Amino acid sequence: MSAQNPVVWFEIYVDDMARASRFYEQVLEVTLADMPSPTDEPMIMKSFPGDMETKGAASGSLVKMDGFPAGGSGTIVYFHSTDCSVEQGRIAGAGGKVLQPKTSLGEHGFMVLAEDTEGNTFGIHSMA
Repeated sequence: MSAQNPVVWFEIYVDDMARASRFYEQVLEVTLADMPSPTDEPMIMKSFPGDMETKGAASGSLVKMDGFPAGGSGTIVYFHSTDCSVEQGRIAGAGGKVLQPKTSLGEHGFMVLAEDTEGNTFGIHSMA
């Protein structure tokens, strides 16, 4: 594997698409877009802004699908930020919970760990 970012896509499973969409749009100040289902399986998908065609870039989506409940923290997606304390300040107001406030990672920047409205753990990373 090259030194290029190996992540090209992520999915965050949700139980309530409207609630989860509002949460991420409010915290990250982005607009999620409706996506058609890529398979014959009934599912609802809303994608984060992104460009999968650009090498080293990644994006992903919220997914509501039978048999894949929300919640847990087996895999944690970290979202980029200029200063993760800004998004941290919007988490509770959007219905989520800060699990670990802005914490120094030394030369690797800072991070916040939080729980979204669906019980999923996610992170926010910044260098400042």
